[in-house]
Amino acid sequence: MKRVSIYQATAAVFAAITAISAQAADRRYPVAYVKKIEINEPSGRTVWENKDFLDCDDVVLTEEDVRYALLHMRRVSWNAYDPEKTETTGCEGGALITFKNERILAIGIEPNGRTLALEYDAKMKLTGSPTSFYECSPCRDRKMAFLKDALYRADERRLKKLVAEGQLSASEAELRLKRARDERDKP
Repeated sequence: MKRVSIYQATAAVFAAITAISAQAADRRYPVAYVKKIEINEPSGRTVWENKDFLDCDDVVLTEEDVRYALLHMRRVSWNAYDPEKTETTGCEGGALITFKNERILAIGIEPNGRTLALEYDAKMKLTGSPTSFYECSPCRDRKMAFLKDALYRADERRLKKLVAEGQLSASEAELRLKRARDERDKP
């Protein structure tokens, strides 16, 4: 059996702690210090909106969504966030979060968990902090589960359009719709 030195064991534990903390929510924005959440844009569209995937009118950002995001969002680089290189819904809700220290965070959250944040002082002047980009997988799973009906309607719109254009028969559209719903309903 191979012997492990105390230094190797310590290094392994340190590496594990570093990996875990890299996945932790941003400590600069603790939910416990939130004073007020103001939803200033419950539902908005970006240039990437695709109604065949999701109609932004079906997506509404709530205070609960914002709190959930603060608990679970993980900071990512611009390259990991870049809408031209990653999956985006084209829908986004916005909120202003005021913390007890009067710092204000302007946040935009997509239903798929992509989040953009800007930090302001109490007088709404940008702080020296750069724009932050976040990803929140638990947020995506939670919100997309709420949006199942909206996703079903988008599937129906997309398939009706294909039938109207003659690219698909009505019976094939029905089969595809059933298959899409069955896939989405899998646990």
